[in-house]
This record gives sequence, C-alpha cells and structure tokens, in this order.
Amino acid sequence: RIAAEMRSTKAFDRVWTDGFGNLFGQVGKGPRAIAIDAHVDTVGVGDRSEWKHDPYAGRVASGRVWGRGAGDQEGAVPPMVYAARIIRDLKIPLDEYSLYLVFTVQEEDCDGLCWQYIVREDGFRPEVVVVTDSTDCRILRGQRGRMEIGVTVKGRSCHGSMPHKGDNAVHKMARVVSEIEALNGRLPEDPFLGKGTVTVTYINCKTPSLCAVPDEAFIHLDRRLTAGETEASALREVRDAVRRAGVKARVETRTYERPSYTGLVYPTRSYFPTWVELEDAPQVQAAAVTYRELFRRRPRIGRWTFSTNGVSINGMFGIPCVGFGPAEESVAHTVNDSVAIEQLVQCAAFYAAFPSVYCGMRRRTN
Repeated sequence: RIAAEMRSTKAFDRVWTDGFGNLFGQVGKGPRAIAIDAHVDTVGVGDRSEWKHDPYAGRVASGRVWGRGAGDQEGAVPPMVYAARIIRDLKIPLDEYSLYLVFTVQEEDCDGLCWQYIVREDGFRPEVVVVTDSTDCRILRGQRGRMEIGVTVKGRSCHGSMPHKGDNAVHKMARVVSEIEALNGRLPEDPFLGKGTVTVTYINCKTPSLCAVPDEAFIHLDRRLTAGETEASALREVRDAVRRAGVKARVETRTYERPSYTGLVYPTRSYFPTWVELEDAPQVQAAAVTYRELFRRRPRIGRWTFSTNGVSINGMFGIPCVGFGPAEESVAHTVNDSVAIEQLVQCAAFYAAFPSVYCGMRRRTN
C-alpha cells in the first residue's frame, strides 16, 4: 500500500524492498545520503470494546486521525511520502543529496533490528537519519537504551501434598523478584535521559502438574539503561540481586529470533544501546533551524521516554541521528492511539525542508 502510494506521486527515482521487508524510496541522486525513518509495524489492538473508534478504520474526528498505529507511528508515513512530492513541486535542488525514505519493519518486537539488517546486509549507511517515531513535533536527541534479561531458577519437584520433600522454584524466584524490585530503586538517574529502570514483565514456571512442586521458574526483565549503563553492568546487577536472594540462577541477555513478514530470521541479542546527541550537533542544529524557519517559533528540544530505531542507527552504528515526528508518546499502545492532522502537515513541510537546510549548514561549516 505504501509503495503504491509512493509510485503514484511520481516523485521517486526508485522504490524497492530489501530481504528483511524494509521499504525504501529514493528522491534525487546527489552524493550525500540523508534518510528519514518510520517503522510501519504496530502492536495489537487488545480489547476492541475499549476503543471509542474502530482501531482499523482510520476515523477522522476532532482534528485527529484515530486508530491503531496512527500515533505510533504510521502517522509519519503520509508526511514522508508527500514531502517527496513537495520537493519536486517546489523544485528544491537535489544536486547535493539523495533523500532516502525508509519504512522499516519489526520495530515493535525488536527496536533497531531493521537497521542492523540495513547497515550490515544492505550496506546502506547514510550520513544522517531523521527518526520520526512520536515526538509531538519536538526535536529529540536521545533516549535510554533497553535490554531484555532472562532469569531461570531451578528447583526439585515433588508431590504437592509433601512440599517439604521438594525445592520449590517459584518460592525461590519470589525472593529474586523482591530483590529486582529493590534494585530498581537503586538505579542511577541522568539529568537528561532520566532514570535507569528494571521491572518484571513476564513470569512462568514448569511443573509436572498442578499437584506438584514446580522444578523451574523463569522471569523476563525489561531493563531501561540510562547514561553510563551497559549490558555488562546491567547483567552484573541482576546477578548480584540473585545472590542477595540466596538463590542460584542463570542470568542472560535474551536472543530475538522471530521471522519478519518475509520469513527471514535475523537473530540478535536483545541489547539496544543508550544514545545521546549533543544539542549543538549539526543535525540537531539543522533541525532547530528548519523548525524556526518554517513555523516562526522556537522548537522544543528533548529526548524520548520510549525506545526507537535510534538504538541501532546511533547507539550501535554511530550514525548521526535526530528525532522529529507527529503524535505524543503518551498515545502509543493505548486505545487513544491518534495523531493531530495539523502535525501531519507540519511534518510534511519539515521533512521536505530539512535535507537542504542540513546540507547548507554543513557546507558553510566546512
């Protein structure tokens, strides 16, 4: 559907899809590669009875578009596509750059995996990337990292009528969970990125029957990493928490290996690094100038609370990155998922103007 819309605008030099399923559109053939990223997958709708509007209808009401993915984050797709048409209609020079619109997949499951494939397998490494995941038309320059940690505790099963003869893995895990909760309170806080956090998001056990003591228990931890925190430090803290609980456990970074819609499995460790760009970084400054020139007011500059493809683009690969997109973070994954139409118009203008502003500022700097 997106590819068909792109082709219908007659603004693109090339439209194609890679082996992972990411969709690309190229505008211009200049030497500098500038990319704008939007992920086009969404989470599920949950209980449809909780929705005021049909989550799949794209209802327009009260100046907003409503539906699953409207805010997070398919709302950025039309502005991106029609930014290409704006560039053509206004005859904005394309001598200096090629603009690549990148519509990525599987971000909700594994943020940034799409860009791991793009950089490592497609061999595409742009000079700068605008990430369009919900910013409420603010300019965002960083986010906490994220990782998924698995903790497995072993026990010994026995009949439920004689629990003293076994070693209940769930009881042992309960002590671990208490220590994880305490660990969350001790994690550091960064004045810009905010606090590191850890929380249990899934728990399970193995037991021969409901009349038996479980011999294994498992928890999944969602760990958000603030400045200075790493995969190694986060694993060490969880292992220390397990020791404080007086329990032996296996603690490990989980592996993601689900197929994309093309059927391709591209495994990765579920560690997604923290990243921050300075406020005077060229792409952040170019975004601020673009905003001021278009809207005649000072931009709001900040950071995301949730995670984005920036964990790979900048966190793994060091590609300069800045965020600008429609919709508030607060509507993501909710039954109020929606986006203001006014912001769609603003973003279309921003995406059309940013590449030329960025190239012009870099040229003057050099």
